[in-house]
Amino acid sequence: MDKYERLKKIGEGSFGKAILVKSRTDGRQYVIKEIGISRMSNKERQESRKEVAVLANMSHPNIVQYKESFEESGCLYIVMAYCEGGDLFKKINNQRGTLFPEEQILDWLVQICLALKHVHDRKILHRDIKSQNIFLTKDGTIQLGDFGIARVLNSTVELARTCIGTPYYLSPEICENKPYNNKSDIWALGCVLYEMCTLKHAFEAGNMKNLVLKIIRGSYPPVSVHYSQDLRSLLAQLFKRNPRERPSVSSILDKPFLARRIHKFLSPQIIAQEFSHSLHLNQPKMTKRPAPGPIPISPAQKITKPAAKYGVPLTVRRPSDAIRKVPDAAKKPVKLKQVRTMGNKDTMYRRKHEVHKRVPPIYRPFY
Repeated sequence: MDKYERLKKIGEGSFGKAILVKSRTDGRQYVIKEIGISRMSNKERQESRKEVAVLANMSHPNIVQYKESFEESGCLYIVMAYCEGGDLFKKINNQRGTLFPEEQILDWLVQICLALKHVHDRKILHRDIKSQNIFLTKDGTIQLGDFGIARVLNSTVELARTCIGTPYYLSPEICENKPYNNKSDIWALGCVLYEMCTLKHAFEAGNMKNLVLKIIRGSYPPVSVHYSQDLRSLLAQLFKRNPRERPSVSSILDKPFLARRIHKFLSPQIIAQEFSHSLHLNQPKMTKRPAPGPIPISPAQKITKPAAKYGVPLTVRRPSDAIRKVPDAAKKPVKLKQVRTMGNKDTMYRRKHEVHKRVPPIYRPFY
């Protein structure tokens, strides 16, 4: 810490403290994250160092820039760039009830998603997405911070316990003590989007028990119809209780009303790098493999119109399995069976020996 002059403490969270400092070398201001590691096991310390190494390799216009890290006096210090515009949480509170225009919300959302995509593409989970961890630079650019740092903590349970304040961003699966996954980050993204649209938390309650119940139920006040159907529909997808039903960050960015904004924040070179394996902006989408052509149907396979109408499952015979012609001499005399359709005066006749399968009593077609 000798290289930096402490100016003031600017935050405290699940990771520890955030201190604003001034470099004695270049005179610039930075933020140092101070994480206590003295009570960690050797294995946990090694894991924390690995996380910092991953953090050091992150380079993206919408991610807070890493400078360096070091250990001293039982603490791990991570030096990051300072965002002079403050965080999104303060920006929301400063609105004093005046809703943001949708254009502003979508611009912020796209930048947050671009940062999160960069993280998820590298098989890394953020684990602590919230408006307090989304920062604005002096020129208004959104930058995602503190990702990976939460991984230094031993477990998700410990993370929830050490959070200062109410954990508004916990997903249903975490409330049910299930493993954290990339779709848990997507749920938290939905919480941030809801805040930007309403200036309030999506899930609020007087105590932790009721908050967890609300989260598990996925019940939240609706967003104003002042916002577009595209935006409100996306929010509903982010808040799907089943993690598998939530979209990935790449599929979010693939939505036309968001995809067309990406060029505003990334250069063509960075777009080519970031989307080389997922999205392909300004290029025609890859066509799916064409479905196989229809199998030739012999006369014995034809479906009567009523069966097609009611969607009765039918057993399809291959052309090779078609009924072989039997010489007239070998045919035995058979009786005809009459079958009536319920509520229908029409009748159909079929040779009794050709009835292969009974269907539910609602309707009994032949095939």
